[in-house]
Amino acid sequence: MLQSRSVVLKMMQSKACNDHCIDDFPKPFSHCFTPHKQNDFSFTVREICSSTGKFLNGLKISKVIFLGDVAAGKTSLVNRFCHKVFNCNYKATIGVDFEVERFDILKVPFNLQIWDTAGQERFKCIASSYYRGAHVIAVVFDLSNIYSLSNCAKWLEEALACNTLRPVIFLIGTKRDLLSSSAYKHVEKRATQLAQELGAEYWAVSSRTGDGVNELFLRIAALAFEVSILRDIHTTSNKLSIGTDLVTLKTLNPPKKSKFKCNGSNCM
Repeated sequence: MLQSRSVVLKMMQSKACNDHCIDDFPKPFSHCFTPHKQNDFSFTVREICSSTGKFLNGLKISKVIFLGDVAAGKTSLVNRFCHKVFNCNYKATIGVDFEVERFDILKVPFNLQIWDTAGQERFKCIASSYYRGAHVIAVVFDLSNIYSLSNCAKWLEEALACNTLRPVIFLIGTKRDLLSSSAYKHVEKRATQLAQELGAEYWAVSSRTGDGVNELFLRIAALAFEVSILRDIHTTSNKLSIGTDLVTLKTLNPPKKSKFKCNGSNCM
């Protein structure tokens, strides 16, 4: 088995490769095209990651699903990042493909599950079963095919229906290398308007040239990590609060002594 294709080997690595180490918060494609305006990890996240607190116990994993029309470029995008390759002759994905990438974020081991789902209608019922539990939803469209952009809202709606918590959302245009600057500007205007309506962060990338691909995945990993840590803190704090309240209730409201007294066989 090739190491690049082994999920287990990647998760067992003692350290992430250098380009998967994140200490500074990655920048968006454009500060104008993102709902996430922060320029750094939150103070709380940095504080927790710099300590050895109990909030960091356990393996940190987040799930990102890639959705979009057939031939939108989802598989090429994933393979460009995970395997540093590009192939013009990919066959349509059947069901889902699965990858795991290991990161070290603020010196904390973090694994990103990457689910590449099928875009064909006949496989949608299979792919949709993998939508649940997504921390990040990446809706992909082809910049050279404006029709694929019109279907993005529907893809997102179907994915959100399978998740109870609101994921981080990306709208990603692929095949940037196929458009001239003037043609791209026209598509970008429509795409960024849709991204704003969907509450998504917009990116334009090229899997052929690799332009923007690494930066995109580092951004996805960082936002997923931030959300994961903050949710863990919130969940742990709630558990501690409940336990404290139970102890307090017992202390403040001790059981009342019975008025009945027993003396041998006589009880009053």
